[in-house]
Amino acid sequence: MNNMTLLSELNPSIRKRIPIGESDFKNLIEGNNYYVDKSLLIKEIIEDDSLVILLPRPRRFGKTLNMTMLKYFFEASDEACSRLFLGLAIEKHPEIMKYCGMYPVIYLTLKILNILNGKTLFQDFKISLLNCIIIILSL
Repeated sequence: MNNMTLLSELNPSIRKRIPIGESDFKNLIEGNNYYVDKSLLIKEIIEDDSLVILLPRPRRFGKTLNMTMLKYFFEASDEACSRLFLGLAIEKHPEIMKYCGMYPVIYLTLKILNILNGKTLFQDFKISLLNCIIIILSL
């Protein structure tokens, strides 16, 4: 069980939310939200020996949420990433958890780009890419 489950069990007045539109894994886990545990996707990706992994999903089916989950799992940061995965299925796999927080991660989402404005689309993409490069160079 994760901390939020325990909190809501101890205090029934704390009601969990259904996080419609939330696509950031950390915000979802740290908030008092329901979450369908898809953390074993991490194990599948680590154990897959393919050079490229394609994760197609229909629209509004959790692609960004899964990508942010992967980002927070692998990303080397000052925060302990393992706390985000407490109580999730992946925590039961210590051979996979050893990879938690071990790598620099480039996370680039096209979700933030203004696709309606073709004039700034390419410029916005370049700025996003340059920000990723700056982060990696600072490591």
